[in-house]
Amino acid sequence: MSYATINPYTGQTVATFPDATDAQVAEALEQAHTTFQAWRQTTFEQRRAVLTKAAQLLRADKDALAAILTLEMGKITAEALAEVELSAKIFEFYAEKAEGLLAPEPITVKEKSTGEAIVVKEPLGVLFAVEPWNFPYYQLARIAAPQLSAGNTLVLKHASNVPQAAARFEKLLLDAGLPVGGFTNLYATRDQIASIIADDRVRGVALTGSEAAGAVVAQQAAAALKKSTLELGGADAFVVLDDADLDKTIPWAVFGRHWNGGQVCVSSKRMIVVDAVYDEFIKRYTEGVAALVPGDPFDAATTLAPLSSQKAADDIVAQIARAVENGATATQVGDAVPTQGAFVQPTLLTGLTEDNPAFYEEFFGPVSLIFHAKDEDDAVRIANDSHFGLGGSVFTTDIERGKAVAARIDTGMVFVNHPTLVKADVPFGGVKRSGYGRELTDLGLNEFVNHKVIGVVDIDAEF
Repeated sequence: MSYATINPYTGQTVATFPDATDAQVAEALEQAHTTFQAWRQTTFEQRRAVLTKAAQLLRADKDALAAILTLEMGKITAEALAEVELSAKIFEFYAEKAEGLLAPEPITVKEKSTGEAIVVKEPLGVLFAVEPWNFPYYQLARIAAPQLSAGNTLVLKHASNVPQAAARFEKLLLDAGLPVGGFTNLYATRDQIASIIADDRVRGVALTGSEAAGAVVAQQAAAALKKSTLELGGADAFVVLDDADLDKTIPWAVFGRHWNGGQVCVSSKRMIVVDAVYDEFIKRYTEGVAALVPGDPFDAATTLAPLSSQKAADDIVAQIARAVENGATATQVGDAVPTQGAFVQPTLLTGLTEDNPAFYEEFFGPVSLIFHAKDEDDAVRIANDSHFGLGGSVFTTDIERGKAVAARIDTGMVFVNHPTLVKADVPFGGVKRSGYGRELTDLGLNEFVNHKVIGVVDIDAEF
């Protein structure tokens, strides 16, 4: 897998890490299984202490933790610090809420009975998490915090370009008091992924990543009859209605598309603007994008990050070229980006038609797909004409109208007057090719627990 830290701004290879050996994988699985037997018996108070300490340690060492993100995948410092804080809030959410969310639930049984029945929520066992590079801590927090609080243990295979972030997160949890084997980072190979999923000690698989990776892992999990959750790509619609307040809409549009360098599954990739405000929106949106400042992500003045790697930059440039070959118009925006670093010039793609493959693709970088809608109904039609269904947003000064339009959009999340929101206490997930299952809140917690019925029945036999 070639695990390595390569600074995407300088191109320098900072450090390399060897792939895990088969013996290390076997040892990690055995330790995770052994630790599970003890961890599942711990009290909520014991688990709460670990989660609370993890949040405290994240905040106490936020600058050093954020610097790893900037070094490994180019996240600007302000956004890296925000990710550390969000991760801390997720740990705090489950420290506070998990016990109540996992409380036994009584069942009212209508049949004649002198007994009772309850549903208890028990941990499944060892879980395998396959996670991406674009939010190296947040992605881990949103699977680790709920599942550790439920009593499960986890084995991690992180992206190959964030090996230091992966190791640092494991250390964070151990320093917080989690037993060895409670959360284990493995620099696993693709072949080892298959063997890990097939191992009987592994009871569930959670993946965040590409459609291609999700399809492979889902098949492997299904073949082993394991529960899986997938959070895959997105092409979020940013719908601008005729009564939108453009003074508020434009800054959110620029931010929604370009935060984290545009490398976000829920960034606002498709700007769908109704005819009445189209020309004014495009003019002002272009000005807003042009004002972004590309540069060293460690520099506080930088507002547009490089992409995570030179390959990622080369891939999206090629993707833009294919879109143009198939009839789209590409308009580059702003001053030329630096020649040093994995930068891509912010680009607007217009003239996209359904026969252009780009119409249905996800662009993971500073590329905005612009759609001219006739009216509200046409905007909803375009928004739903997508293989993805992760997030989306609707901008209007009429809140009730915004909610009504949001209800018509076929995604897992829709927000009115804000790009798709990521918070510790808001569930996350999508439909269609954006995957299945949910993370965060009670929905994420319940993905990998056994909802077991315990019933006491004492009635006379009836024949």
